[in-house]
Amino acid sequence: MGIEKKMNSKYYFFLLGFITAACILIITSFLFLTDKKVVGKSEDFPQGYRIVSPEIPDNLSFCGERVPIENFEVYERIDREFLVNTYWHSATMLSLKRVNRWFPVIEPILKEYKVPDDFKYVAVIESGLANVVSPVGATGFWQLTEDAAIKYGLEVNSQVDERYNVEKSTEAACKYFLDAYDEFKTWTMAAAAYNFGTNGIEKQIAKQKASNYYNLVFGDETSRYIARIIAVKEILNNPRKYGFDLRPEDLYPPLLTTSMEINYSIPNFADFAIKNGINYKILKMYNPWLRDTTLTDKNNKTYIFKMPEKGSIKIIDE
Repeated sequence: MGIEKKMNSKYYFFLLGFITAACILIITSFLFLTDKKVVGKSEDFPQGYRIVSPEIPDNLSFCGERVPIENFEVYERIDREFLVNTYWHSATMLSLKRVNRWFPVIEPILKEYKVPDDFKYVAVIESGLANVVSPVGATGFWQLTEDAAIKYGLEVNSQVDERYNVEKSTEAACKYFLDAYDEFKTWTMAAAAYNFGTNGIEKQIAKQKASNYYNLVFGDETSRYIARIIAVKEILNNPRKYGFDLRPEDLYPPLLTTSMEINYSIPNFADFAIKNGINYKILKMYNPWLRDTTLTDKNNKTYIFKMPEKGSIKIIDE
């Protein structure tokens, strides 16, 4: 009997050990599989990556004016623009590259006119910092209409269109922002007016009996406008947080230029360019506001031509 009891005891401990080991194996396997789902292995995400909702900061502002994201509708507007601009990779990547070239041009002008620095992001959402033309004819980095451009002192004709001049069009945009701020008393409304027009904003304020941008009903474009600025601002300032990994050498460098004063007619830009050591293409690239092949200057108006600094650009040989 003693031997049999001893054998049963051994069997009991062996069985207990086996059950314990099996339990450990099952738990470990469960944790491993769960961990696979968390980190996103290829079995769970066949495309090789996870698509997540981008993080929205708790505190957001435009020109120091707080965004009321505690309101669910405002939050969802913001969330939409974070999603669009985080996952519209090509456009956001191009913006990240271009701001390195153009923000150093735009920022001092905003500062000179005492316009908040956040307005530089308006140029990003308007044009992607490119001299584009909209279906209705709004033109340049700031997408100015011809009427607005002329109102704020730009020359617009078949030979010269200063909406394509980054410095001068930025000055015109600043004048618009300041006028809109004087009328509506907030920078948020001034930005909305840039999109919708001051007359349009006035009509909606009178119709809806509200003056806060976030309390007004607008069409889709104006409703999204401030949210787009805010999302782009946050992403461009924190690119790695939103998945954009650019090296310094990936960014477009500022254009190194010298200025040339011209107060006479130029009958042929190709000849003028060659005489000055460049070519027609480079002349137009650095001065996109020159819209023809000639310049007629009957009144000897002074124009500032931008020329590449010597040695700053490689000219392709013929």
